[in-house]
Amino acid sequence: MATSRATGVLTYLESRKNLAGSACGVAGLALTLAGVAGAYWPLVVAGLYGAGALIAPPERTAPPPFDPREELGVLREDFGRLRGYVAGVELPSGPGEALAELLELYGALLEPGWVADVLAADPEAVHTVSRAVRQDVPESVDAYNRTRWWSRMAPGGESPERHLERQLGLLREEAQRVTAGLHEVEARRQQTHTTYLEERGRS
Repeated sequence: MATSRATGVLTYLESRKNLAGSACGVAGLALTLAGVAGAYWPLVVAGLYGAGALIAPPERTAPPPFDPREELGVLREDFGRLRGYVAGVELPSGPGEALAELLELYGALLEPGWVADVLAADPEAVHTVSRAVRQDVPESVDAYNRTRWWSRMAPGGESPERHLERQLGLLREEAQRVTAGLHEVEARRQQTHTTYLEERGRS
């Protein structure tokens, strides 16, 4: 109990309210020494301290820490479920090969190791891969399944296979842009380290 009370007192002493109030109280003491406050100086000092504490900005609450590697861990689980889902879908050779290549690319990005560490440091890249794994790929495959059924009932128009292949191609291009961006980050990091070693050698 005593330790908790002491901690609370210490926290208040370090707070913005106490610091602002103390600054205003010091101003009150200065007015007292200047002869402005007169016999009521204790009230002036206390009043200025209270006013400073009231107008001080509230304490900033630190945001909770998030570990991006934990997000990747959850994303890997979802990726495993996606693999299981598409494994049960019959696809023609064209879209099937395109999907296999796309999943292989996602798998390489998400595999634990230094590549995943680079990915985790880029929230936008994580969001892109997450959206593709959790939304874009399953929706494309599901739309193909539903459209294929209707095309059997009413044939005509562009084939569902063609639509799916185009969608997977666009997703692959997006994944390749993510990969290129991560590679560029690593290249810059390597160049920075080279520059650092060169400067250290010259000094």
